[in-house]
Amino acid sequence: MTDDILRAVEILRAGGLVAFPTETVYGLGADASNAAAIARLYAVKRRPVDHPVIVHFAADARAFEWVREVPEAARRLAARFWPGPLTLILKRATRVGDFVSGGQDTIGVRVPSHPVARAMLEVFGGGVAAPSANRFGKVSATTAAHVREELGQDVDLVLEGGPSEIGIESTIVDLSRGKPVMLRPGAISAAELEAVLAEPLGAADLRAPRAPGTLERHYAPRTRMRLVAAHALDAEIAKAPGKAVLAFSRPDERVGYWLRMPREAQAYARRLYAALREIDTAGSDEILVESPPEAPEWTAVLDRLRRATSPREGS
Repeated sequence: MTDDILRAVEILRAGGLVAFPTETVYGLGADASNAAAIARLYAVKRRPVDHPVIVHFAADARAFEWVREVPEAARRLAARFWPGPLTLILKRATRVGDFVSGGQDTIGVRVPSHPVARAMLEVFGGGVAAPSANRFGKVSATTAAHVREELGQDVDLVLEGGPSEIGIESTIVDLSRGKPVMLRPGAISAAELEAVLAEPLGAADLRAPRAPGTLERHYAPRTRMRLVAAHALDAEIAKAPGKAVLAFSRPDERVGYWLRMPREAQAYARRLYAALREIDTAGSDEILVESPPEAPEWTAVLDRLRRATSPREGS
């Protein structure tokens, strides 16, 4: 056991904040049973208090201790996808406070696969609430350096774990209302989930529990950003040379700052947030993003890009 893991656990038990790596993005962790620690986490994140956080555990048995009922669908999904990038929304146990559930009767639970996260959670023993380690609504952190840049001294410890392997947040499935419903797409696809569930996923509706990363605008850089269809990108560049561009093709000399992105969906997802952070420093008044294909493997990436390019309130 490394000294950093032991120190992280001591900090969590004392009510402090620890940023740690997961396979999806870096999380900002606090003891999920400590109301004061969660209040500090929300303050550092600048997160609305009615917006719930996902609680992370070392094993499915520990996660299910925090829920009131465990449907068979949850057990099947956990057996297939945990440890991994899947969050399950279930009815919360009586021990779970409003401060971690956003005041709802549900809780999001996950068992991450990153070895550093697993080591910390195993020693800690309980649940660690951990939204992404960045200010609320902004671009998620996929390296320890990103966390330090954005949160600075507001975090008591940042655990190193290399770049996040997946690069976008977990798939979220709601199992609290009977029929399974995907609330947020991620690396685990709808088809993979349906194969395990042996039934189709329902569509999210207005009665669905509030869940992380599902607001209309999220994952957004400071610079205004716009999705542009591939066939329209050249015309958009011609209208306003000097824009910053995120695209699949080779750089265009008319563009002030160009980042070329992978053509494979998983590689694009892994690169996405680091690319958004980089291009946000270009000093352009607008970022043009070549829209990925409308294909199942691109669903999660398109979800993040559409939320990141959603208009700001009042604009």
